[in-house]
Amino acid sequence: MRRNLTRSLPTVLTILAAALAGCAAHPDPIIDMKGVNPDALAQDWEECEAYSDEIVMAKGVARGASTGAAVGAIAGAIGNDVGEGAAYGALYGGTRSGLDADRDKQRVFKRCLAGRGYRVLN
Repeated sequence: MRRNLTRSLPTVLTILAAALAGCAAHPDPIIDMKGVNPDALAQDWEECEAYSDEIVMAKGVARGASTGAAVGAIAGAIGNDVGEGAAYGALYGGTRSGLDADRDKQRVFKRCLAGRGYRVLN
């Protein structure tokens, strides 16, 4: 039983990391609305959102989890528990990568709006 749990734990933790990354805050930009045409903003909002969606979070989470698992397995080998080390490494790596990708998505979205002349306050 322990062996099966150890084998599936990295997969479960990778899925958990992806879910955590997906739940990370993606706060909407706060726009100074003085002199802004709401219809133009709605159009620009959709277009900028499409640009930010080009950042693929799932691929980064999987890559981070894989790297974290490898590093964790090495650390776990020192402590005689490779599986647990890999699982913790996968969780950390996947979550960190997901949060970084979310931050990049926010940055792209806000830069796009600012580049179109909006005053982004956050």
